[in-house]
Amino acid sequence: MSIGQAATFSGVSAKMIRYYEQLGLIPQATRSEAGYRQYSPADAHSLRFIRRARDLGFSVGQITGLLALWGDRDRASADVKAMALAHVTGLKAKIAELQAMAQTLEHLANHCHGNDRPDCPILADLAEPAAAAQQRSTAQQRTPRFGSGSTRPPRPAIEPPR
Repeated sequence: MSIGQAATFSGVSAKMIRYYEQLGLIPQATRSEAGYRQYSPADAHSLRFIRRARDLGFSVGQITGLLALWGDRDRASADVKAMALAHVTGLKAKIAELQAMAQTLEHLANHCHGNDRPDCPILADLAEPAAAAQQRSTAQQRTPRFGSGSTRPPRPAIEPPR
C-alpha cells in the first residue's frame, strides 16, 4: 500500500510515517519502480499500534519497548503490565504538577483586580525568582498569600523594564 493508504488506515500522517521510519519504529519501506514508498499490511498495523500508544502518552522510547514486546510471542504479560503501570505512575505525577500549576494561577487571578490599576499579583509572581515562587506556592496551599483581610497585592520586588 502507498504512504497515503497507510496513513488513512492507521490514522498517522504521511509526515509522521516517514519520521517513525527514520527513527526505526517501522522498517524502511520498500520502493516501487517509480520510487514511491510501499508499506505492508503488517507495517500499517504497526503504525496503528504506534498511534494508539502515542494517544496514551507513551514516549518514542517506550513505544520501542512496547513494539519489541508486541513482536515477542514468548514475552510475559507481566513485562507489559509493568510498563503500563510505570507509565500510569508518571501520568499521575504529571497530573499533580498540572493541578498545582492551575491552583497557583487560579490563586493569583483571584487576587488580581483586573481593572485599570497597574499592580498585578500575576506579573509580580512571574518576576520573582523561581525558588521564592515555589516556596510561596507551597505555603499558599496552607494560608492565603496576601495576609488576612488585605486584598491588595504587594508591589513587585523587581520593576518591569521600561
